[in-house]
Amino acid sequence: MIGRLNHVGVATPSIDDSIKLYRDILGATRIHEPFNLPEQGVRVCFVDVANSQIELIEPLGDDSPIHGFLKKNPAGGQHHVCFEVDDIIAARDEMRAKGATILGTGEPRIGAHGTPIIFVHPRDMGGVLIELMETPEDMHA
Repeated sequence: MIGRLNHVGVATPSIDDSIKLYRDILGATRIHEPFNLPEQGVRVCFVDVANSQIELIEPLGDDSPIHGFLKKNPAGGQHHVCFEVDDIIAARDEMRAKGATILGTGEPRIGAHGTPIIFVHPRDMGGVLIELMETPEDMHA
């Protein structure tokens, strides 16, 4: 069911500071402009790497779900791993049939790449929060 690794989500208290780390320390040269996703309560910035992306995630507003993660991990850290799937509804239904818990309402929402996403609870995924996203049509052209 799962396709390629699309990105690794990294929660951070400061996208600006994290950009400096990826650019100045790790040598990243393709860093996208940060943008807000108010419906998800986050500010996001993608860093392109040779075979995937790093998604920097900063809280946006007091209701951001990232606040809880940063309370436990004040310096930030790996938040989730995102895999592509061909059909998000089929993937959701398969995960449920196998006993996995889909977070939120269980209905897909639009993610940072503009395609439907769901999150699978870490307790059902070996302690890792898994994001599944429908592969964008133009993602690998």
